[in-house]
Amino acid sequence: MAAEPSLSTKCLAEFIGTFLLVFTVECNVSVGNPTFAGLSIGMVLFVSIQALGGISGGNFNPAVSVSLGCLQALKGPGMDWKQVGIYSGVQLLSGFTAALLATAIFGHGAPLQPAMGYSIFAAGMCELLYTFMLCFVVLNVAAAKKNKEEKGQYFALAIGFCIVSGAYGAGAISGGAFNPAVAVGLDLTSINKGFGNCFVYVLFQLLGGGLAALAFSVVRPADLGNSESGGKLREQLSSEFLGTFILVLTVTMNILASNPDGALSIACSLSAMIYALGDVSGGHFNPAVSCAVFCSGRDRGFTVRKALLYALVQIIGGSVGTLIGVGVASKALPPVEPKGPYHLTSALLVEFIFTFTLAYVVLSVAVSAVTKSSHFFGLAIGFCVVVGGFAAGNVSGGALNPAVSAALALSGGGMGNAIGYGLVQLLAGMLAATTFKVTHPEELESTEAKSITADA
Repeated sequence: MAAEPSLSTKCLAEFIGTFLLVFTVECNVSVGNPTFAGLSIGMVLFVSIQALGGISGGNFNPAVSVSLGCLQALKGPGMDWKQVGIYSGVQLLSGFTAALLATAIFGHGAPLQPAMGYSIFAAGMCELLYTFMLCFVVLNVAAAKKNKEEKGQYFALAIGFCIVSGAYGAGAISGGAFNPAVAVGLDLTSINKGFGNCFVYVLFQLLGGGLAALAFSVVRPADLGNSESGGKLREQLSSEFLGTFILVLTVTMNILASNPDGALSIACSLSAMIYALGDVSGGHFNPAVSCAVFCSGRDRGFTVRKALLYALVQIIGGSVGTLIGVGVASKALPPVEPKGPYHLTSALLVEFIFTFTLAYVVLSVAVSAVTKSSHFFGLAIGFCVVVGGFAAGNVSGGALNPAVSAALALSGGGMGNAIGYGLVQLLAGMLAATTFKVTHPEELESTEAKSITADA
């Protein structure tokens, strides 16, 4: 067994990872391509965690370290406050160093401020929501006992995807820092353009980190010694609520930002939350997927009652996500309706085809014992949204999810169309289950159904 790295080695790893992250942020803000900036920042976090996570844990963010400290205070698998303080100091110093070097290169600093037309409170709320997502995913994929023991190869990708999720929609309001080291570094090196916003940003970011630890305690009480087993119905429903909340919040923020690359951002949010919560509830976050899992007969514990409860909390979680997104952005959503010259029939057809694709892929990569993907299941499922979102977005909007359709209509109107979308999406889930039975007949011969969800 390899020796534990020394504290100085861990601090060096944190300095390097945070430096690369903040320097990449500065370069993208100063001279980068807006289309790929969020992807660039998310991927530098991914590669840095892959390279250095085994040494220090790959926090690279004081909010993540504080979240781990809060989790240990709740008797969970976190980090002691002394180490939190040391890590945070190193991360802040590294962030300032990176921002200072970037300022010297480009001749100016990148100011930390809300986008024109938005208040500092709106920016702070965006920072809170997506720092919460980031810290929550970190806790689930890297600190949760089950995932830590399995040493999944996907945890760095899931964490990087959180940045891509928030960078495009929420980033259009706050700039998308989600990290006190980024916020402080940018604010200090652009002090000639004003200073002080970092205090608000950091406050909201740390609050997001603390809330992430509380949310973790709800979905994984066994990790805190509060339950003999994970997978109780309450934890599963809480998981489905949170996952759908983040997913539909991201949909809403991208629509309100008129982001042409929204499908990528949304796909990353879905992948990240599936990796975080898939072992708790199955990570459906979509009534059509729950319908497919039920109709496949593969999960004998997934009863009609449970499927209906899943669908209910998914719709509630999605609706809350949309209402908060609309409230933060102070904008109205467009109605749910076919786009451009296309008729409702065309919109329903593309929704059916791409929802079928999503549901069938879920059954194949997350349920089937034959074609199950141990590490890439979240990527495969999430990127069905890339497929359908870009292919069908200009026809139907590319919802592919009754919870998305209902939540958007609740705020923007077009409930009649949303009901039509939802019905064909559920039918697509049923067809996916039927097709799955034909292509995977050996699954039906199993004497003991294997489950996409944890045992109830």
